[in-house]
Amino acid sequence: MMSRYVPVVQLAEVRPSTRGRWARPVVAPDEPDQTPAQWHRMLTLLADISLFIGTRGVWSSAASHQLLVAGIISACYATILVTGVLTLVVRRSRSLARLDLVVLATAVTLAYCAVSVAHDFSDESVLTTQAAHQLLDGHAMYGQPWPWLFGGNIAYTATVTGGYDFSYGYPPLLAMLTAPLLWLGRGALPTTLVTTTAIATGAIVMWKMLPVPWRSAATMVCLGFGMIPTYARLGYPAVLALAFLIPVVMRWTRMGTGGPADWARAACLGAACASQQLPWFLTPFLLAGVYALRRGELGARGAAVAVGRIAGTAAGTWLLINAYFIVTEPRTWIAGVALPIIQGAVIHGQGLVDISLYFTDGSDRLAWYSHASMLLAAGLLAMFVLFVRRLGPAATVLPWCAFFLATRSQDGYYLLMTPLWVAAAATVPPSAFATAWQPRLLHGRRTARMVLAGALLAPSLVAATVAATGGPPLRMEAVGASRTTLTVKTLTVRVSNTGGSPLEPHFMVTTGQSMSRYWKVLSGPSTVAAHATATYRLQPPDGAWGLPKNGTRIRLRAFTPSPVTLSSQDIQVPSGN
Repeated sequence: MMSRYVPVVQLAEVRPSTRGRWARPVVAPDEPDQTPAQWHRMLTLLADISLFIGTRGVWSSAASHQLLVAGIISACYATILVTGVLTLVVRRSRSLARLDLVVLATAVTLAYCAVSVAHDFSDESVLTTQAAHQLLDGHAMYGQPWPWLFGGNIAYTATVTGGYDFSYGYPPLLAMLTAPLLWLGRGALPTTLVTTTAIATGAIVMWKMLPVPWRSAATMVCLGFGMIPTYARLGYPAVLALAFLIPVVMRWTRMGTGGPADWARAACLGAACASQQLPWFLTPFLLAGVYALRRGELGARGAAVAVGRIAGTAAGTWLLINAYFIVTEPRTWIAGVALPIIQGAVIHGQGLVDISLYFTDGSDRLAWYSHASMLLAAGLLAMFVLFVRRLGPAATVLPWCAFFLATRSQDGYYLLMTPLWVAAAATVPPSAFATAWQPRLLHGRRTARMVLAGALLAPSLVAATVAATGGPPLRMEAVGASRTTLTVKTLTVRVSNTGGSPLEPHFMVTTGQSMSRYWKVLSGPSTVAAHATATYRLQPPDGAWGLPKNGTRIRLRAFTPSPVTLSSQDIQVPSGN
């Protein structure tokens, strides 16, 4: 459909531009304005429609206690409808471009309306807000557990050691930006205001940098669908990192050519890495791509200098932001920024771990999911280097594939960075890699190249298979309970260790997809010896556990920390005794 209308767009004279091959056509002053391409109308219309998603819920909340905000949202509804009509009837490209701006302004307005009525604490924002208070009060920000912050609707991050992670585990930039806004109150508003402003700014920057017909794509993926703004209202540090990465990946193939834009991109990359850990996984792909591109133009020495300049500027920015914490609390700081990698959180997500979590009764080789993830990341990076002319345009997508095999394979790791996919797709054409350097291994031998690619990916697939085919090391049976008709006060389970190593089990009971809190062990040994059987008496975390309705699947789960294993068993709660 797109190719059918491209010739209409190209009727105008295309003049040489420093902005690259995908710069928009230039219309001479004496030429009539172009008729918009139909695909441009469609893109604007889709962005306009995407603003409906989630808006009713925000309006419903505002209508009960913030009438001014509800009125603004109603006006936005009118704007969406009028814009939809005009998008289909305007006759000039300039008019449609102005409607793109109206859609963007409406999206930004709705984002701030939403954050004004929906900024409750999440596990991310509550930790960031407390970290900002610690920073403002001159206290240590890392390595400090704050269990009193959790409860109610705030999710716990359970670890395989039987505890929870209550400390701040992100680079410091979001907390630093939140600290000056704490005067707004002790709620989540300061943090969510920073992240919402970040994604709104990122959307505006992306909109401005995209070729004119593609601009509504920025509105759609950054502020439409109710997707990224929801994470912003929850105070996710990854949203701030995304905002800094947007100008980095826009025309990222021009990095390393020098000039102010080069330094700015490198500084933004460092700031993104100081906001959250996800940019750490994208950075090697960008640097490898820049090296290949510049080596094709400048040779090995010139490419190394260009990449070194980018890496040095990014590292310097990162160190500058982290300098205070490196000096004041070096040991807790380094453990804090590495926490998501080393914390040993229980498996969760929408990736391959679901095999062990839902489709089987567990695995005694859960650590192999982590090995598979790291091997896949390394394999994809190696493939990117070897086949950069083919894989170069996918540099902003490839890093996230590794998380599908990770022990924490939550969809947020994928969707939070999807605006980068669009930014690169619209500004980094495949032709940009035509002269990129790549090793001349197996030159001209397609079958051999495919075999090499398979060999690079095979270790991760083997590791994933090892993890998924593991069996539960513990056999469990509910043999007694202290209960009423509606609640369970204690549960007695018999546990048999079928493996050859002593295991230290930690128990939880789940009735859905999410992990619950651990049940307290009232009696029973700390470890179950190899090939031994033990009996445990367990108490729900709140003292009583409400029985679900009939037909609900009740799963008793046991995690062990060394080795990391999961054993699950469907149970029926016994009659009271």
